Amino acid sequence: MATTTPLVLILLTLIPFLTLAQKAPAPAPSGPINITGIFDQGSQYTFLIRLLNETQQLTQIQSQLNSTSQGFTIFAPTDNAFQNLPSGTINNLSDDKKVQLILYHVTPKYYSLSDFQTVSNPVRTQASDKSGPWGLYFTSQGNQVNVSSGVVTEPINNALRQKFPLAVYQLDKVLLPTELFGPKAPASSPAPKSSKTPSKTPTPSSAAVEGDAPAPASSNKDDSAAGRNDGFGFVVGFGLICMAILT
Repeated sequence: MATTTPLVLILLTLIPFLTLAQKAPAPAPSGPINITGIFDQGSQYTFLIRLLNETQQLTQIQSQLNSTSQGFTIFAPTDNAFQNLPSGTINNLSDDKKVQLILYHVTPKYYSLSDFQTVSNPVRTQASDKSGPWGLYFTSQGNQVNVSSGVVTEPINNALRQKFPLAVYQLDKVLLPTELFGPKAPASSPAPKSSKTPSKTPTPSSAAVEGDAPAPASSNKDDSAAGRNDGFGFVVGFGLICMAILT
């Protein structure tokens, strides 16, 4: 009896643990990734979430994320990043350009921070136009990785999520693509004026040179002098005739 009592006590002690082990639920299968939930944990992405919803890109990215084999990388500017932009930068964009700005912060591939140290530039983003995809450029020095749009360069310091198929990195600046915010192409210069001198309407002096004007004044004087000589000769001749008749 003395030997069985300790064994019974041990069994009675283990029963609650065995019951809990049997009732412990199995790990829940991983469901769709909640992008908004990731931003909410950071508590400083209100403007980004609003812009994602206004452009309907949150639903689009979420849908593609659940079906892609490459994953996605999202660069998430903070509220301060948007507030530090010049006044009207976002509001002055058309709806299509707002969509392009959002898509410029998304790459159609998963990248860890270490991937950026060896990636080939430019890295394709989801934004594009008729000339092709818009790209981002990455440089690294030691463990520090910088991302550049050509207009803005910003270090990547904080990973909100870094697990395939989605990586999300915090940015303290908005990545402004050169396609929207770069220097404008200079206006084309006007065509040079023709060096050919336009023809002028003939003036009276030029017409005289061409022989269309009356004869020079000197010839008129000669004609009038000849007329006077002829008249004087007629008078003298008539007088001599009259004198001959009287004699």
